[in-house]
Amino acid sequence: MKVKRIVANIHTDHIEAAKKFYEGVLGLKVLMDHGWIRTYGNETMMGIQISFANEGGSGTLTPDLSIEVDDVATAFTRMKEAGFKIEYGSINEPWGVRRFYVRDPFGKLINTLSHL
Repeated sequence: MKVKRIVANIHTDHIEAAKKFYEGVLGLKVLMDHGWIRTYGNETMMGIQISFANEGGSGTLTPDLSIEVDDVATAFTRMKEAGFKIEYGSINEPWGVRRFYVRDPFGKLINTLSHL
């Protein structure tokens, strides 16, 4: 048996609220929409990962999700312009990433990053 993928599921009564953050700012596409569940993503194949942590590094809170982007500076600017609350960074970390924390519409702490 092999794990084929891992999907994060975030409970909400306001599924439409994801559109501005995940589609509008991050550019993800709607891959599935059954009304009661909407899945955003892209067609890029990614490795399977799941992390367990007691902090987020540099003394920060453990984020709910980590999203790697190709241009963290643009993501940071778009998040600020869209009015989403930046909670940490943008900063270069000693382990080789530039990142920032932002709250999505559901209050989830999102670690948005690029490798340096």
